Amino acid sequence: MAGQVEKRLADAGITLPAAPKPAGNYVTAVVTGNLVFMAGQLPNRDGKVAVAGKLGGGVTVEQGYEAAKICAINILAQLKAAIGDLDRVRRCVRVGGFVNCTPDFADHAKVSNGASDLMALAFGDAGRHARTTVGMAALPAGASVEIEAIFEIT
Repeated sequence: MAGQVEKRLADAGITLPAAPKPAGNYVTAVVTGNLVFMAGQLPNRDGKVAVAGKLGGGVTVEQGYEAAKICAINILAQLKAAIGDLDRVRRCVRVGGFVNCTPDFADHAKVSNGASDLMALAFGDAGRHARTTVGMAALPAGASVEIEAIFEIT
């Protein structure tokens, strides 16, 4: 049975996908003590990058925001697979945003808000986190955004 976090997501029309296997020689989550370090997630849906390309070069801020939201949904799917129940999350500690963009693009924060807003929706005040967002020349599979996160759990 889904817990409170998944109920909040479902009420917003969000269903967590199955957590896919890693694409390389790494694990998707490392639990150490009461922290969970999540590997970066791309905006994948059904095994394909849903939003590819560069912000400032054909991908809009709105599309980037949606891509970051998809990344965050994928993080929560991976987190659930790692810890079993998202209600174990005490707080989202940190989110890192990587934006595939042109050199003159300057709205990185607006893009990463897609992930931050999703964490706040899922966890309420416990979803508010520290964040870094940076621009990148390229990301795996041509993805427009990649998001990583750290959580504290019970």
